[in-house]
Amino acid sequence: MEDEKDSSEFFDFDGDGKLFFFIPRRFLPVDRFHFHSPAASLFITRKMEIADRDDLMRNAGKKPVKRTGDVLSREAQDIGPSSVPVVLLGDLRSLIESARIRVAVGVNAELVMLHWHIGHRLREDIQNFGKSVYGEKIVGLVALDLTNAYGRGFSEKSLRHMVRFAEAYDDETIVSTLSRQLSWSHFLNLIYIDDPLKRDFYTEMCRLERWSVRTLRAKLDGLLYERTALSKKPEELAKSELAALRKEDRMTPDLVFRDHYLLDFLGLTDMYNERDLEDSIIREMERFITELGTDFSFVARQKRITVDHEDFYIDLIFYHRRLRCLIVIDLKLGAFHPADMGQIELYLRWLDKYDRQPGEESPLGLILCSGRSTERIELLRLEDRGIRVAEYLTELPPREVLEQKLKTAVAIARERLAARGKGE
Repeated sequence: MEDEKDSSEFFDFDGDGKLFFFIPRRFLPVDRFHFHSPAASLFITRKMEIADRDDLMRNAGKKPVKRTGDVLSREAQDIGPSSVPVVLLGDLRSLIESARIRVAVGVNAELVMLHWHIGHRLREDIQNFGKSVYGEKIVGLVALDLTNAYGRGFSEKSLRHMVRFAEAYDDETIVSTLSRQLSWSHFLNLIYIDDPLKRDFYTEMCRLERWSVRTLRAKLDGLLYERTALSKKPEELAKSELAALRKEDRMTPDLVFRDHYLLDFLGLTDMYNERDLEDSIIREMERFITELGTDFSFVARQKRITVDHEDFYIDLIFYHRRLRCLIVIDLKLGAFHPADMGQIELYLRWLDKYDRQPGEESPLGLILCSGRSTERIELLRLEDRGIRVAEYLTELPPREVLEQKLKTAVAIARERLAARGKGE
């Protein structure tokens, strides 16, 4: 491909379906994004930006080639690249990068919507013809025809993904909104989640916290939904919270806090104390915040407060941007005890009185311990006091064991909530 284009041309496709960007006589391929759609055979490829042509030719030991339109005044030739104002270069690069992002997002959105419309249309015929010979073979027949016409990317397997996509997300308006935030690879990991509430949870958290596909897979493997308080709520209440999250980006503590935190990355041995646990968290702060949630920001460690001339030290303090409040984390080696509640409540009341800033909500507390008593926590009504209790796991059990443990906890919690509702 020639590197000269008309000055009005900003991007184009070459014969291989690769999308490139141009500015007058300067070749600038996209470098940050790589979307691949089998359906459209489109690529936004990563290539190194070509440096100034004259510098490049000099480095190769060759003389610059003079081209039509490259005639410069003697004054301009005397000005080296280092003379270009940094602010000007910064502004121009920002314009180019912003345009690249917009085009990449636009291409991704079109591809996601194409997959949805194909799946939706196929689904209509499948439903109309039911279990007839044509109805059972329609996807395979269409795959043969489309593959012959457009090449790979329309295999029977790919088309069935698209049909499943249209089944799992049947509202075109919602899909249209999500298509500008999630890629087709995100949806491939979401569409086969059978539980609609669970699927909606991962979809909205993925959108809100801007998870990569790798992060989404890690959250799914770590059973994040099953570890949240939301999974233990009655279905209608959980739906209303997810609807508020979708429409207003309104986060609640039930969406933020988990009942179990996976801290296996801390690398703790069998023998450790609270200081070892705290030191490991500080050392692995980035991964710890990833486990907590992306809206957490670290504020302080071992913050000293004084009450009645006696000093107390708060283990860890974070700030949550969407909840707009401080989060106190109190680390405990053993199981939860009722006395732990009094200690963290003192911390919360002190912070609320002396450290809370205008516009912030009241601080919340999280007691991280190696074991939690569901009945004690329920009797103490800790959530009404802004306190959550969670169990941390420094060694991961087999996935099946963890999954069964969480399912049992969810079932027990829902039964107790239902019984409480009847009692009231």
